[in-house]
Amino acid sequence: MNEKMNSKILRTLPREKAFYFFTSIGNYTGESATSLKEFTDKINEVNVKSLEFHFYRGDFEKWIAEVLEDKELAEQIGTLRKMSPIGEKLKNGLHRILIGRYSRLRSTF
Repeated sequence: MNEKMNSKILRTLPREKAFYFFTSIGNYTGESATSLKEFTDKINEVNVKSLEFHFYRGDFEKWIAEVLEDKELAEQIGTLRKMSPIGEKLKNGLHRILIGRYSRLRSTF
């Protein structure tokens, strides 16, 4: 992957393109993320119920693929979904994938 594409994935987005964390429809947690780095950090901060809500709806994959434009990361999260993790296993699995991807992207600069 080239440096230009990596910097696009790592960019900070405007608020209207942020990922907003909910625990259920209409129940906003007050947390949002406007970059891959911020999203990675928030995975450890938000309630696991919010992670489960978004994860099983495919919200993370959709936002990562369509807004961050990182198809590879979206596919990695899709692979995790097939394992049906819940609770701390879900949080740890997501964080491991995200931090790994973020580190690989950052290492190209």
